[in-house]
Amino acid sequence: MMNPIIRVRDAAFPRFRGPDLDEMERYLLDFGMRRSARTESALYMRGTDRAHHVHVTHVGDSAFLGIAFEANSGADLDVLAEATGASVEMLDEPGGGRVVHLSDPDGRQVDVVHGIATLEPLPLQTHPPLNSGLARPRANTLQRVEAGPAQVKRFGHAAIKTTSLAEVARWYQEHLGLLASDDVYVEEPDKPVGRFLRCDRGSDAADHHTLLVLETPEAKLGHAAWEVHDFDDLMVGHDHLGRTEGYRHYWGIGRHVLGGQIFDYWKDPLGFTVEHWTDSDLLTAEVPAGSHLIFDALNQWGPNPPPDLDF
Repeated sequence: MMNPIIRVRDAAFPRFRGPDLDEMERYLLDFGMRRSARTESALYMRGTDRAHHVHVTHVGDSAFLGIAFEANSGADLDVLAEATGASVEMLDEPGGGRVVHLSDPDGRQVDVVHGIATLEPLPLQTHPPLNSGLARPRANTLQRVEAGPAQVKRFGHAAIKTTSLAEVARWYQEHLGLLASDDVYVEEPDKPVGRFLRCDRGSDAADHHTLLVLETPEAKLGHAAWEVHDFDDLMVGHDHLGRTEGYRHYWGIGRHVLGGQIFDYWKDPLGFTVEHWTDSDLLTAEVPAGSHLIFDALNQWGPNPPPDLDF
């Protein structure tokens, strides 16, 4: 097992660039986020949890810029900066905080942040418990689900594509302490084409993956994914986006094998794939990595992937 420079706590937010902040804000409101802050040059959107923002769009030509990860402490930023030759800087953005700016082997911006201001959680529309064949706890309470956008809680993970899986995955493991959860392969297990990586929280369970690295002919974003409250929330969010003219549904609704999430993929106004998900598998650090034929690892139920699968 490698000894990483630091171990990050979680993914924080992705950074995009786009020409029209009004269009992006309209879409993200329908996707289930709320505005946290907006300047002349950037839009910051939040979820219902305490994070100041879970999505950033800077003004400019359409592009995916990179991902920010949350450090466990300010001291970890100092350790990371010393080991990489970078510096710890103040974040000149709404929410403040401190950051170490890095670039992964493909040139993506990787921000490791700490101390960004938190906000009061937003009210969450919860649902009564589910009755099942084994347990029926809901009596004299009617199940009624309000229509409207999903309730995005937090940024959960991203899939990135690279021409060198081994190099890029190793970089994230060495610099950020990510652990391998599962490899996927096409021909042989010792020739993986994808690696699911999770945060190392020791005995505290973490999402099955915070980052999926896939080897492809070009380096780019596969998708970015946000957790929503529950299954009903994902479904009403699906209906809300589907009723809004101009929004493109991409894949779902289904349940993944690796990660176990119920998923629903859409295309944002920049053409990037974005995902609502709920009910992820959680793993502690002691769980060893697995290996799976990729065709057996996509979904347990739901529609087949689209012919132009680009996630």
